[in-house]
Amino acid sequence: MADSVSMPTRTHFIRQIVQDDLASGKHTTVVTRFPPEPNGYLHIGHAKSIVLNFGLAEALGGVCNLRFDDTNPGKESPEFVESIKADVRWLGFDWGGRVRFASDYFEQLYGFAVELIEQSLAYVCDLSGEETRAYRGTLTEPGRDSPFRDRSVEENLDLFRRMRAGEFPDGARTLRAKIDMASPNINLRDPVLYRIRHGVIHHQTGSEWCLYPTYDYTHPISDALEGITHSLCTLEFEDHRPLYDWCVSHVSVPCQPRQIEFSRLNLEYTVMSKRLLTQLVSEQIVDGWDDPRMPTIAGLRRRGYTPGAMRGFCERIGVTKADNLVEMGMLESAIRDELDASAPRAMAVLHPLRVVLTNLPADAPAAVEARNHPKDEAMGVRELPLSAVLWIDRSDFEETPPKGFKRLIPGGEVRLRNAYVIRCDEVVKDADGVVIELRCTVDPDTLGKNPEGRKVKGVIHWVPAETAIHAEVRLYDRLFTVPQPGAGDRDFRADLNPDSLRVLSGAMLEPSLAAAEPGARFQFEREGYFVVDPDSTPERPVFNRTVTLRDTWAKAQDNAGQAGAGQGQGARSQRATGKKARSGDGNANANGKANGKANAKANAKAKHDAKQEGSGKGTDKAQAASAQGIGASGGVA
Repeated sequence: MADSVSMPTRTHFIRQIVQDDLASGKHTTVVTRFPPEPNGYLHIGHAKSIVLNFGLAEALGGVCNLRFDDTNPGKESPEFVESIKADVRWLGFDWGGRVRFASDYFEQLYGFAVELIEQSLAYVCDLSGEETRAYRGTLTEPGRDSPFRDRSVEENLDLFRRMRAGEFPDGARTLRAKIDMASPNINLRDPVLYRIRHGVIHHQTGSEWCLYPTYDYTHPISDALEGITHSLCTLEFEDHRPLYDWCVSHVSVPCQPRQIEFSRLNLEYTVMSKRLLTQLVSEQIVDGWDDPRMPTIAGLRRRGYTPGAMRGFCERIGVTKADNLVEMGMLESAIRDELDASAPRAMAVLHPLRVVLTNLPADAPAAVEARNHPKDEAMGVRELPLSAVLWIDRSDFEETPPKGFKRLIPGGEVRLRNAYVIRCDEVVKDADGVVIELRCTVDPDTLGKNPEGRKVKGVIHWVPAETAIHAEVRLYDRLFTVPQPGAGDRDFRADLNPDSLRVLSGAMLEPSLAAAEPGARFQFEREGYFVVDPDSTPERPVFNRTVTLRDTWAKAQDNAGQAGAGQGQGARSQRATGKKARSGDGNANANGKANGKANAKANAKAKHDAKQEGSGKGTDKAQAASAQGIGASGGVA
């Protein structure tokens, strides 16, 4: 169940218009609508519209309708209807009654078209689609009148009736508005109002109709029939507003809504075009519409985003008339802020290195206590089993440490979070010189207190080997390597990030996470925020990274040119340019179609190696050694 709705508090130009209309008495209540076409999954741009329409109506004591503009039966389906309803509910909104469909008004729309014909404001045209476009002219040349423009009212009524009866094939005739073929606004050059479509089954009306109204005709009249006071839409419909006003002014609808446009959401490092999103799915560049790398609401939900973070993000970016490109960091900041306050903490070792405590005191506690949240005592505490064999992250040990390294080194000390200070006494390597184990001693007087006479700066996380949970962790990153994929004439696939998904099949998690249900969110200390994936099972837990603890992307771009220095240090986990990498497969699952240009892949790879994040913390051989160590320790294999 979605968390409670936080009402919009910022004043923007649309809110001011609505408030002025209410104050002047022009309207006694505000009625808005969210009118998606059910031909795909909603994305974050739709979330902005949902928050605006539903949030504004609720904040001002009005109502918002959910209406499906289903005038294109060949591309629409009940699947999309249900997914859209689920997304609106998940965001925390409700339409307060029955769901509406434009197809509910097909009979009335037909009647209004007859009204237009009777007023000599519409005519049946026999031009083909190609001919209609040619007659329409260009931005610099006026259009030409159709040779059928002056048909009599009686002939038009007869032909329109026969169009409905199915007497003519697809494309043979259309009904067009009679407005102005010389208008500088091409939308007013006798736009098509109805077209013939045989052989399609409408998801609501079945095969009842073979005559379908266009969106530009249906939308304003549907608004008027529902008593919409303010019809809010994105800027690409600004040039359609004169046609919107023309439609509601020339038929006997009960009111004349006001259309107001606002800028659409353009977000860095992603694409919003339904065509491009469909291409990502159809070419299996991503693993479906709910792939966590997708900007769909379903994808963001699976990645771990919350309704509150989504609404907060939409509130932060505001509502303006000017187009702009929103930084991805704003979206990531919204979810970080929420999860920092709400997510319980846990420890997870993503790149395990075995540690043996050679002198763990016999009277050492069987478990140590850890707070579930450092700032919220109400979240309580949990117990972490303490044993002589542990896992630490491979990145927390260096034989030859760089300057400023404050974690474990040979002969050096570090504190295990919530437990003892340990010292590395011996480094165990395999025949190839790969570190496979550290032998350490415990300072028995440091449980819950600082050591005498010295200061230990480093604190690292760990998990007990015997009771650790063996899990799959999916490290998601931005789907594209550039802020505006496909800018200019470039194929947007050339900008795909080959490291947008890395799957770690050998991660070790603390045992308290064993009962975590799909959708549960956690902060893995020192790693980031994670959510339990729907694929997760008790036998095979799966966690998705929602976002890192800090914005590492900008720094990675700065370091990309120096990536060569980082190569060889990174353990290469599975990478997926396209489809989800397969668990347990040590090889990258690269989709050739997804790679685009080779230089894009090379640049992204350099970025990945420079970050030394995720799998880039050891070597393939070291990771294999760690895996062998799992069995040797008697832990979960």
